[in-house]
Amino acid sequence: MGAYGSVKAAIRRTVTGTWNRFAASDPGLLRLMAGLRTVGAIVLALVVLALLGTGVTLLVAGAMAAMVATFAIREKEVRGQAVTLALGLPVALAAVALGALLHSRIIAGDLFFIALIFGAAYARRFGDRGTALGLIGFQVYFVSLFVHATVATLPELFLTLTVAFVCSAVVRFAVFPDTPERTLSRLREAFRARLAQLVATHRELVDTGPEELDSVLDDLRRHTARLHETALMIQGRLEEGTRDSATAALLQRRIADAEIAAERLGMTLLNARSAERTDTLTLHLPHAPVPATANRMQSEGDAVATLRRDLDALGLLVARRAPGDRGTALAHVRNRLLGYRDEEDLPRGSMAVQDAFRALGEAARAVLGLRLALDGPQDESDDTSATTRSREEFDAEDLAIVGVEEDEEDERTGLQRPTTRAAFQVAAGSALAIVGGEFLSTQRWYWAVLTCWVVFLNTGSTGEVLVKGYRRLLGTVLGVVAGVALAGLVGNHTWTAFALVLLCVFGMFFTAPLSYALMSFFVTAMLGLLYTLLNTYSVATLVLRIEETALGAACGIIAAVLVLPVHTDRRTDEHLGAVLDRLQEAVSAAVAQLSGGPAADLLTLARDLDTALNDLRDSTQPLMHPITPLRVRRQTARYLVALLETCAYHARSLAATAEVLPSSRSVAADPRLERVGRRIARNIDLIAARVKEEPADGEVEAGASIASLLDADGSPVPPSHTVTFRVLRHLQRLDEGVVGIARALDVPVTGRAGRKNI
Repeated sequence: MGAYGSVKAAIRRTVTGTWNRFAASDPGLLRLMAGLRTVGAIVLALVVLALLGTGVTLLVAGAMAAMVATFAIREKEVRGQAVTLALGLPVALAAVALGALLHSRIIAGDLFFIALIFGAAYARRFGDRGTALGLIGFQVYFVSLFVHATVATLPELFLTLTVAFVCSAVVRFAVFPDTPERTLSRLREAFRARLAQLVATHRELVDTGPEELDSVLDDLRRHTARLHETALMIQGRLEEGTRDSATAALLQRRIADAEIAAERLGMTLLNARSAERTDTLTLHLPHAPVPATANRMQSEGDAVATLRRDLDALGLLVARRAPGDRGTALAHVRNRLLGYRDEEDLPRGSMAVQDAFRALGEAARAVLGLRLALDGPQDESDDTSATTRSREEFDAEDLAIVGVEEDEEDERTGLQRPTTRAAFQVAAGSALAIVGGEFLSTQRWYWAVLTCWVVFLNTGSTGEVLVKGYRRLLGTVLGVVAGVALAGLVGNHTWTAFALVLLCVFGMFFTAPLSYALMSFFVTAMLGLLYTLLNTYSVATLVLRIEETALGAACGIIAAVLVLPVHTDRRTDEHLGAVLDRLQEAVSAAVAQLSGGPAADLLTLARDLDTALNDLRDSTQPLMHPITPLRVRRQTARYLVALLETCAYHARSLAATAEVLPSSRSVAADPRLERVGRRIARNIDLIAARVKEEPADGEVEAGASIASLLDADGSPVPPSHTVTFRVLRHLQRLDEGVVGIARALDVPVTGRAGRKNI
């Protein structure tokens, strides 16, 4: 029995570990659920239609309609999904009816198609519901072209569409039901899994030699970025997934605490192992140079052995789930780690190693706070004084919770509104695609229009359209090769072809957020199978697919360049200006509160900064893409984004520290910080004015360090182990980052010498 129990435990650990890795790779299982829900809707629609004796052509139409009815709806609340799905059916019926009526009227049909495309793109201004209804209208009209709908076939098509939409509703609300609460719960589990991965990487960092350091650093950067990504995803689900704003704000604070503590732990470990101090930029800039010195921690002896043990213990605290983990041993581990927040409990070692133990204690505190927020009150019978102090701090912080604020509406109007501009662009590009597509093929011209349509989805600049068109063409070429191979294997086996179609559909939706080229590959492979089912397959058809795709991408690019163009540089500057504004707001509010000023919703300001930075990161993708010929600009964009990510980290840390100021025993307001905040805010304002091409007097001020500004009145710099010193260090790094941004953007900088770092 002992051997059997050991094997069973090993299998359970393997299964749990595999699931944790999968949950970490797909936060909230959003991609898995999207794939399963779409495939389930298609399968159910095919079964029902087959029982009704429907022909293969209508089976294909039903499968495509079920797919559209499922993936088009992106609303978070169940009631909103139901309303949109109910409205989508009459939209789909009207689209297929018009497609059939205009089947033989070429010019009228083309003009209506262009108008439909314009309306579908313009409808995105009305949010998720407008986007879904526009997408349903466009895609179902495309289905009518694909199956050559006629007036005579309308009754059967109406029945097919109705069955498809009903099956989509059954799968969405009964087979794979989902609610904002469930999605948020899965996202929280993904955050826990990714935090565990990051802690495991921290453990590797302790013993890694100079030869393997680059590889471990890549893992550290990747896991840190993935943890931040999950935190942002949770932020987007808080309002719908929690019962009230106070609960949302509590979870937001605990997630932010855990993220900041984990990132700080990584930085302290990097500093402890290197003889030269590592800058925070190391965690955000790919391939950033790191001193290739020997691992200094290896000479620390017992202290490093303890550090290894306690990093493993922290990983255990993160990985274990409540309520089945309330044993005495786990409480002992938690108490020991929390004890490192007290100076007298720190193991003997160098200052850098002791700093790592302090960060370990703060990380344990963040994990405890996260578990209290997620799982509620826990057994306190084994608490030590350090654990009791942490709980009391959490209770005091919870009293000062500020609710989540509503998002600001876009105030732009007319052609300044992105959806309006995109509607004109995609309509113009589609008109070109229709004309060019007719020259290539009078039967398959709509593939060019579809490509032109999709390259404008979720893009905002000429560069983004270019990159997306390139990725779609690449995926299409590879998909044609796969389609030829699959069509040869399937032959006349109808249900085998449908099974492979379902696999392609799942692959399409599972990989869509990861790689647009991979998604296009699955789409094209699926089309090869659909043509086989419709008995219209030929290699020439799939080659034509490549030609139409290339034409559609080219038409989209031409429209993006000539019709109300938004150049990549202009869009990037807009997002850069927004990031700088959010950075200035977050830093100014945090420093004001740390100086004794009024309280503000600092974590929301920090998350607004993260959202703006995420938009900037997306807009710079064309500049940083491997195919860009402008290598210098690519390096500059990458360096600038890394600097801003570094500044955002320090701003989050300042906000988290200032949030606990009213209830903390270790942090006190310091009025001297106000002058520091004024200088940093002024520097950011000068950079933002230069980016926005607004008039601004003066130069970015560098030179005197934060410590020099603080001890101008003769007061000493606080000891290195205090929280106040940590605040000063965040301000120092933030100040250096802002000056670095100014230099990268060629903004004049004065006072470059005489810095005294802390």
